[in-house]
Amino acid sequence: MSSAHSAVPTAGSVPSPSSTSSSSSTAVAAPTITELLDFVRRTSRNEALIASLPLDPEGRTWIRLDGPGGSEAWLIGWPPGTGTGWHDHADSIGAFTTAAGALKEHSLAVRLPTDGWKTLELTDGVDRSRELAAGQGRAFGQNHVHEVLNESEDVHAVSVHAYYPPLPRIRRFSRTGAVLRLEQTESPEDWQ
Repeated sequence: MSSAHSAVPTAGSVPSPSSTSSSSSTAVAAPTITELLDFVRRTSRNEALIASLPLDPEGRTWIRLDGPGGSEAWLIGWPPGTGTGWHDHADSIGAFTTAAGALKEHSLAVRLPTDGWKTLELTDGVDRSRELAAGQGRAFGQNHVHEVLNESEDVHAVSVHAYYPPLPRIRRFSRTGAVLRLEQTESPEDWQ
């Protein structure tokens, strides 16, 4: 989440669409990428939950959800013409699905160094792009670098995201041609 966009208060009272509860006192296993993708797909079909998200015509809005197995999950509204900018999710795995409208994802098929760099020249052939209409999503591994956009001129998009472990940080990048530059690192306090 970017501090440049508006946020709605987190909605701890919004029930998670996953009804996985256990009366056992054993520890819950960490969710897999497949389980995160199943969760965001299932949640994206919860019409009442999707309709509960307040939409702002100028900035992204979001509600925090209870994800499976201690994961961090978000319902996000995207006004026309908005996006995340280039970023990663540190060591977290994740998944997201478009629930309404359409989103476009640009990603890099490259693993970036974790620390100690400010500028990186990308090689040819690392760019990927995909359209994600309502009901479509994707999962990704650690250190996935991407940007997500609502390129529509007049339609809001809504999506569901889940990450495990909960995001320890997000690195934000700028890009000019083949040059990727680390601009800032955000911690959970910056977006919650």
